[in-house]
Amino acid sequence: MLNELKIGEHIILPGEIKNIALPVAKLYTDMDVHLPVYIVRGKKPGPTIFVSAAVHGDELNGVEIIRRLINLKGFKISAGTFIAVPMVNVYGMVNQSRYMPDRRDLNRCFPGSAKGSLAGRVANIFLKEIVSHCDYGIDLHTGAIHRSNLPQIRADLADEETLELAKIFGVPVILHSNIIDGSLREAAVANDTKVLLYEAGEALRFDEFSIRAGIKGIVNILRHLKMMPKRRTAKRKENHFIANHSGWVRGNASGIVTHHYSLGDQVKKGDVLADIGSPFGKVLGQVIANKDGVIIGKQNIPLVQEGEAMYHIAFFSEDDQHVVDHIDTIEEELIGNIDNSEALI
Repeated sequence: MLNELKIGEHIILPGEIKNIALPVAKLYTDMDVHLPVYIVRGKKPGPTIFVSAAVHGDELNGVEIIRRLINLKGFKISAGTFIAVPMVNVYGMVNQSRYMPDRRDLNRCFPGSAKGSLAGRVANIFLKEIVSHCDYGIDLHTGAIHRSNLPQIRADLADEETLELAKIFGVPVILHSNIIDGSLREAAVANDTKVLLYEAGEALRFDEFSIRAGIKGIVNILRHLKMMPKRRTAKRKENHFIANHSGWVRGNASGIVTHHYSLGDQVKKGDVLADIGSPFGKVLGQVIANKDGVIIGKQNIPLVQEGEAMYHIAFFSEDDQHVVDHIDTIEEELIGNIDNSEALI
């Protein structure tokens, strides 16, 4: 018989589906704030995985990814346990803010403390009640406000199993990312939980390509872990493009921006990515690519201060044109027939 799972005061048995509200803290008005948690347990033994969103409260794509995924007709967990937390930073989401009310970045407050700051307490509860049960995790993020990210997986690619999972997720770009102190990923790794960080889209906005790529990627992982039935149709061979290095190109003047390149574009060293001009049209500076690569992150606001990060460029060992072609192919497949949501399953 499979073991029971206890989260907070709730017991979830094999074969059950439950929505629970995990108490976090109280507001000034003495109202309780809860983490919404959705749990599906298969009847067969298997791994436990969490999918989390809105660790930064203004990063909404992940909320929509989870909402759509668990409501898809074909979504079914046959083995193991799936735990979804669509809003980790409930406070930030209510206020459309990246941060907690104490102005802390929740993703720098792990593992937290039961008697620490508000952010530390939320981190502690999430780690204790969710991550501690899990073998794997997928943490969903977007770019910051006024910045967009191309769908990408960031992970410690030095770990062989994590690298394999990053490839199976199936998004255009895989980027090696060192673990950051105080992050959810650092705390999860200390718990022997393998975590992928999915970055896609822009804060406070839905991006259809990013949402659908995220849903498809999670399903790919669940199938690989044998938690969902595999597709009967032949699987298309995926190309994997791994960037071990990336860097930001910064503005060399303050002014009004005219962008010449977009997310997913190939650039060559010396290309003029943008012009920076005065309100009267005089060119004050140009943003120049310092290496060959592919744009995986971009500032959207048409204003820049000198020194501000504007383009995030990933550097690949493969031919960059192959990367760009692959991005175009995946985007067309995912949103070419936007009404056919079941195709993601």
